[in-house]
Amino acid sequence: ILGIMGALLMGLILSLLGAGGSILTMPILVYLFFIPVVEATSYSLLIVGLTALFGSIEYFRRRSIDIKTAISFGAPSIIGVLIARKYLLPSVPDQFNFGILITKDFIIMIIFSTLMIVASVLMLKKNESFHNQKYTREKKNYLIIVLEGFIIGGVTGFVGAGGGFIIIPALVLLAGLEMKIAVGTSLIIIAFKSIIGFSSDYINGFETDWVFILYVMLATALGVIIGNYFSKKLTSNQLRNFFGLMVLIIGLYIVIEQIFSL
Repeated sequence: ILGIMGALLMGLILSLLGAGGSILTMPILVYLFFIPVVEATSYSLLIVGLTALFGSIEYFRRRSIDIKTAISFGAPSIIGVLIARKYLLPSVPDQFNFGILITKDFIIMIIFSTLMIVASVLMLKKNESFHNQKYTREKKNYLIIVLEGFIIGGVTGFVGAGGGFIIIPALVLLAGLEMKIAVGTSLIIIAFKSIIGFSSDYINGFETDWVFILYVMLATALGVIIGNYFSKKLTSNQLRNFFGLMVLIIGLYIVIEQIFSL
């Protein structure tokens, strides 16, 4: 029940903020559904990908997606995800002994919790000029966009995250997109890189519980519908502050829990 409630919350946040809810997927899978960490990264990619695809429909309808930038950022991001899933994640030993036993699960969760804390800081930072300013630069630095896409793809592929909280600032500051266009574009990038990343795992023999995925996605879709209702009641700043604080608390909890489990 707690897991389903968590999935509903993920869809709710995705709907209210346009992005960000996917960062809750790994904690939900690990701490509420009790799925092993490495296995959870695969499930997370699929759930994040499907949720982002669902969330991008409305942005397609509004024509709020920059296809050229999505390809420039998305293609290297997909390559980064595939390299991380195929080579990087399997190459990390199950455990290291430095006097203290460090496991692969510990490494994944510490990296993930660090991403959560970074995301929370970005959410809580009251930088209205970033969210309201319209960037109209004619010349985009596509080399940096491609490079950052590859790096973000690799990191998020390794830990099973969507990475919208990193992708959106990159699209605004490097690609010169308006905030609303950046959100829509990030959703389609997340959708394709995450689904393709999961497909790589599936082809390589990952055993998937499709009934479980169906239940989680139904709960997430319900969360999106509820979020559409509440989005009319709350301001974006109220939502962003609440979400940022929640992610910060969860991120710090994961760090403390992992350290005490050593």
